[in-house]
Amino acid sequence: MTQRRWLATVCAVILLCLIAAAPFMQASDAGDQAAIENVLRDQREAWNQHNLDAFMAGYWKSADLTFFAGGHESHGWREALDHYRAAYASPGHEMGKLDFNNLRIKKLGPDSAFVRGEFHLMMPDGKAPHGLFTLIFRKFPNGWKIIHNHSCGAD
Repeated sequence: MTQRRWLATVCAVILLCLIAAAPFMQASDAGDQAAIENVLRDQREAWNQHNLDAFMAGYWKSADLTFFAGGHESHGWREALDHYRAAYASPGHEMGKLDFNNLRIKKLGPDSAFVRGEFHLMMPDGKAPHGLFTLIFRKFPNGWKIIHNHSCGAD
């Protein structure tokens, strides 16, 4: 077999493998997207039940978790939980009802994803804080977790 013919055969086999694998890669992406959406749904439900511990289950329980909000950067799962407790679950503060809208999930690789969306809170006093967020998710053996959160409230 000539070198040219051998190279053409190898290229054809690679192309056929890629074509055959495409539906499985898309199915995997769809499954990952659904899993990420489930994390956010579970967080919304936990928040609306005023259960911060269950809400925090969507975050990577690590000192390397990063959280940007209100012009401040914090590090670690415990610090993120403390932020939420101080701002929403301490005396004089309310959690309200949380909703997410306009979610856009983009896979960055087999074990990472970028999520953009809007958050909306409806507080008991009628106030409605809202804003934008970006999240970076990583896939761990126990599922998808948020490893970075950047939230920006609307003025």
